[in-house]
Amino acid sequence: MEWTASLKKAIDYMEEHLLEDIGAEKTAQAVHISPFYFQQGFKIMTGYSIGEYIRNRRLYLAGLEVIKREEKIIDLAYKYGYDTPESFTRAFTRFHGLSPARLREKPCEIKTFLPLTIEVIIKGGNKMDFTVEKMGAMKLIGFETICGYEDSYQKLPKFWDEIREKYLQPVFFSKHIEGETQQVIADCGIGEFGVCMDDAKAQKCRYLIAGTYKGGKVPEGMKVVEIPGYEWAKFECVGAMPDSLQKVNTRIFREWLPNNPEYEMAAGFNIEWYAMGDVQAPDYESAIWIPVKRK
Repeated sequence: MEWTASLKKAIDYMEEHLLEDIGAEKTAQAVHISPFYFQQGFKIMTGYSIGEYIRNRRLYLAGLEVIKREEKIIDLAYKYGYDTPESFTRAFTRFHGLSPARLREKPCEIKTFLPLTIEVIIKGGNKMDFTVEKMGAMKLIGFETICGYEDSYQKLPKFWDEIREKYLQPVFFSKHIEGETQQVIADCGIGEFGVCMDDAKAQKCRYLIAGTYKGGKVPEGMKVVEIPGYEWAKFECVGAMPDSLQKVNTRIFREWLPNNPEYEMAAGFNIEWYAMGDVQAPDYESAIWIPVKRK
């Protein structure tokens, strides 16, 4: 299904099941999109995470019912998915700016949050350059972290800083290799790749700072993953990190996916490629690789 149509269908699905126990995974399954790309793309396209959207829609509808005065606050709390009237009141007050009781006194102050509409703006003169390359399966080794889809743009640069300072710089800026871990970092080129992998069950993203696995013992604290063979759409990024890569990633979801007539995403992961050199240099080179299939 075409990307924009899938997002529109996802919003319809959430609206139809708004008072049920739904979330990103169930919604993504309903429209046949990887939860990894669905949550990333939804946030980029709308400015809201799945959880924020569902929560805001429920609180707006709850506000309408508060004004009607037909149900007790405790009944509305359970109806809209809260465990206690107190937790409902706190969330309601944060969203509307006043408590349910106060909103009944001032109904005109209700905060409106209507169903979202997805619109694509096609811009001219700013074409995205990419190549498509078929590659076989590969094994990568590196350091792993788990992060939420909502805060990956903030957490992953910090993870890179930690791994770079603790492990990579002592290897690549020193003439001496000490110990098994440093030897693997040097031999496998740890830091050439960043791998984002969907963990749908945990509704999280697994991220690996990695290099090419050459075989042998895996040092403690490191992981090996196998990436299946795919066709990959490769997007070049030029500029200081992490801004240049994040900007290209945003454009992939806002411009390339909605307007591309030939390819769609094939799996719930992507690879970032990094060149050697100063990551803060204005001409630093990196890339985003996305597994794709023809429509």
